Amino acid sequence: MKKSLIALLLPACCAGQVAASGVPAATHFLVTNDDVQRQDPPSTVSFFAIGQDGALAGPDPVSTGGNGMAGGFFGIDRLVIVVNRDEACVFASNAQSENIAGFDVRERKLTGLFKGTVDDIKLARAGVGLARGGDYLYATFSGSGNIAAFRMRPGCKLDFSGEVHAGGLSGGIAEGLAIRGKLMVVTYGDGSLGSFDVSNGLPVAHDDMRYAPGVREDFNPGAVDITRDGHYAIFGGGATQTEVQVADISSGRLATPTVYKLGPAWGAGSVRLSPDERLLYVSNSAGGRVTAAFFDKSTGKLKKGCTSAPLKGFYKSFTYIGAVATELPSGSGGLLYVPEFDSHGGSRIGILRLGWSNGGCSLSETMDSPARGSSGAALLSIGVYPPRPF
Repeated sequence: MKKSLIALLLPACCAGQVAASGVPAATHFLVTNDDVQRQDPPSTVSFFAIGQDGALAGPDPVSTGGNGMAGGFFGIDRLVIVVNRDEACVFASNAQSENIAGFDVRERKLTGLFKGTVDDIKLARAGVGLARGGDYLYATFSGSGNIAAFRMRPGCKLDFSGEVHAGGLSGGIAEGLAIRGKLMVVTYGDGSLGSFDVSNGLPVAHDDMRYAPGVREDFNPGAVDITRDGHYAIFGGGATQTEVQVADISSGRLATPTVYKLGPAWGAGSVRLSPDERLLYVSNSAGGRVTAAFFDKSTGKLKKGCTSAPLKGFYKSFTYIGAVATELPSGSGGLLYVPEFDSHGGSRIGILRLGWSNGGCSLSETMDSPARGSSGAALLSIGVYPPRPF
């Protein structure tokens, strides 16, 4: 499956500690956007406590006040965790309701529902993607094709600031979204890539849009991550193998990406740098596997690493996997968590351990894997608190 659109084809922190930001640290937890499609009851986000051994306890679901669509593009992040001064927030999108739900981490309660303009009240055909940039939260409304900017306010609330229409070279809708400093990088459903200046909040398009290399053969970009220093953008996407592309963005514009073939596992629907940037974690979305590749943050070059076996129950209990999250916000990230997508509401969370031997690596599931998700959940997007520091 070249395309990453699926639904349309169908040690840890301890309680009582205080984080460096001044936010009282809740028990180390994982949170999911359950993306429940049914209208009654509404969708949920679910909290899982992370034990000292990395095992998950839960889930503890909290209503989002709206509804999801049980799928969409792999490259869309439907949930972000924001640590900001003296508070921590979770923002989760409701694709069917075309809004964003805010949550206070400490109280784990809904703080409000936040919308764009009336133009955005259309069926979000691929989901509503989210990314944090400075004092703003950005959202891609796939129904209207708009990218909206919301200023973040105290109390885990959002104020709508404005939006721009953003289409790919062939009219594709925005998919992956990542921001570092004043630069926003976007992938589109037609295989094109582009960037925006967000220094004044509202995105302003650069004249650098292009198709990703190989898009007319086998690769279709979707997911994007950016290095901590903003030097490189890394793209994953739909392909019949593990293909990842790396583009230099140090000039403030998007250069032509370099292609890396990292193994035969099917697809690279999600890409995520480890906290120390030594590794790139790739969700082989259509193959039910996870790949770890070696990354050189000074040159932007990738080397083959290791790939897990298919996760337990692949093609029996679930059909795709979503975006990887790391247990810890430092080093290689500790354990890896990956959502196992079941469109019928039986999603789970796979747990993998990274091993080292003879200069190489290995990835294997833990004895506690998988953890069961909330009833009705169709999992593609998850996050861990404390989050990665970039």
